Amino acid sequence: MTTIKVTGMSCQHCVNAVTKALNGIEGIQDVQVFLDKGEAQFTEAKPVSRDVIREALQKAGHDLG
Repeated sequence: MTTIKVTGMSCQHCVNAVTKALNGIEGIQDVQVFLDKGEAQFTEAKPVSRDVIREALQKAGHDLG
């Protein structure tokens, strides 16, 4: 499992947006987002660049912490 910090989350809508953004990245699976911790966890089926993750999160209105 990979754990990342996600900034800008304040509600369940944010959790859903981050979950959808991460699930949309090829190679990422088993996404779990924790609003209270400001974190997301996922499994990388293949290595994924942090730049790709950051870009997907920014499109969803959030950022890599």
